[in-house]
Amino acid sequence: MEPHLSIDEVARRTGLTAHTLRYYERIGLIAPVGRAGGGQRRYAAADLAWIEFLLRLRTTRMPISKMQKFARLRAAGDATMAERRGMLEAHLAEVLAEIDAMRNAAGILQQKIGYYAAAEGEAALALSCMEAPRPMALDPAAPAEIEALPARQ
Repeated sequence: MEPHLSIDEVARRTGLTAHTLRYYERIGLIAPVGRAGGGQRRYAAADLAWIEFLLRLRTTRMPISKMQKFARLRAAGDATMAERRGMLEAHLAEVLAEIDAMRNAAGILQQKIGYYAAAEGEAALALSCMEAPRPMALDPAAPAEIEALPARQ
């Protein structure tokens, strides 16, 4: 017999709250789970695996309505495999397009950061040129170079 987990144990393992787990069950994302003698929910390993898959879908920003449809298809059995695969393929295409858009946006941000860094560097250079001239430290060992300086008029 496989061990069953309490709602608190599943919450700890998944990062979801007990409230969210109950909500997912209420809206049909999670099939009704078994209950212990006192009515407490008891989650099997298969339930936990399904919840972890739902979390991956959530990470990819799949809307709850699509997740619900996927859950209904899953509950309907193997006859819906092709439709489930189609849903995942379509969603993956959306995810990859969003990743591409984010990469492009990140590239623009990097360019802007580079622009500001260069502008700050130019501003720092301009400020350093505006400072009072520093006295030159002359090397007494180089009198010929001093002689070569033009005389003041």
